[in-house]
Order: sequence, then structure tokens, then C-alpha cells
Amino acid sequence: MFRQIIVGLDGSEKAKNAARIAFDLGKHYSGTVTLVHVPHAETAAFVVGAVSGYHAAITKPSFDEIERAGQRVLDDALIIAAGMFFEDVKTHMPHGDAATELLLHADEIGADLIITGRRGLSAVSSLVLGSTTQRINHMAKCACLSVV
Repeated sequence: MFRQIIVGLDGSEKAKNAARIAFDLGKHYSGTVTLVHVPHAETAAFVVGAVSGYHAAITKPSFDEIERAGQRVLDDALIIAAGMFFEDVKTHMPHGDAATELLLHADEIGADLIITGRRGLSAVSSLVLGSTTQRINHMAKCACLSVV
């Protein structure tokens, strides 16, 4: 049923819970889980621990810092996969709008399920712009699961 599962990651605990559920479903259905993270300066600042500090308010991370922080988000989820003894994991780290990139990759691989955290790191912007999860749930061509 769920042979191709995509998980949208942003470094939040809800996204890590989404990954755990994906790995569990992947085991149950002998599926593949693709971890997708679309790095942004705000996520990079959170991952490196600077969100609440003065540094994050005045300094935008460099492209290399954003890439390293993005890889850390993926690596954290790979550690969860290893801890759950789940091995059929792929990673994908495109640049652009998170919802758009997740949906494009879901179409490319023929995903059966997209799993995201219900509300991740961008709670304030989701009030104004609409959340990534809401857009994915509205526009996906496959089943969606949002995790708390």
C-alpha cells in the first residue's frame, strides 16, 4: 500500500515524529522512505542553535552554513532510521519553496504517501502565508499524513 513514502523535514520535533512514523510504515509495507529537507536561512539558524540569539537577528547564514545545517537535519533523521533498524532510506535536499519541492519530488518518484509535521518551525509565517503542510495536503496527488 505505502511503498514510496516521503517525509518533509525541517528539524522540528514534529518532523522527527513524522520520520519515525514513516520508518514504521516503511517496515510494515516493505517500502522506501525518502527524507526531504528544503533548507532555508531560518531553519539553518534554528539547527545551529541561534534562533533566539542576537546573532540570528542580524546575520543571515551563508549558503555553506545553510547546506551544512540542512545536512544535519537529514543526518538526524538517518540516525532515527538506524535506531529503528530501517535501512531503505533515501535523502533529497533541493532548494526552493518547501511545499513545491516536496510535491515535485513526490510526483517524480510516484509517492504513495507524504508525511509532514503538522506545524514545524515556521509557526508565525504559517499564520500569514499558509503552512507547508496545508499546501501539501491540498495539492498532493497521493495520501498525506500530518503528525503532531
